[in-house]
Amino acid sequence: MNESEFRDLADQTIEAIQTAIDDSGMDIDYEESGGVLTLEFENGSKIIFSKQPPVKQLWMAAKSGGFHFDYDESAQQWILDSGAHEELYAMLSRLATEQSGETVSLAAPDLY
Repeated sequence: MNESEFRDLADQTIEAIQTAIDDSGMDIDYEESGGVLTLEFENGSKIIFSKQPPVKQLWMAAKSGGFHFDYDESAQQWILDSGAHEELYAMLSRLATEQSGETVSLAAPDLY
């Protein structure tokens, strides 16, 4: 994947996360600015996504730490680059549940 393809895919993913939040009906505020997506929960905690074109990764910062995702073209999913190889939406749902204190279930829209 070249840098232009990465940027298009990362932009689609940032939009897809916003769509997943809207579709979930959860009270999660979000703001996208300059390629950075910030999710804010009622308790004030945040999860932040940023695009990292030089390494072709999406980075997610949460209370529990920082996480890097690579795009697996064969699976058409963003996968955690270490250890568990967790899929982006599964991990986002888990961490959002932990941070918000409410069950959060976000699914990837079919945008890819």
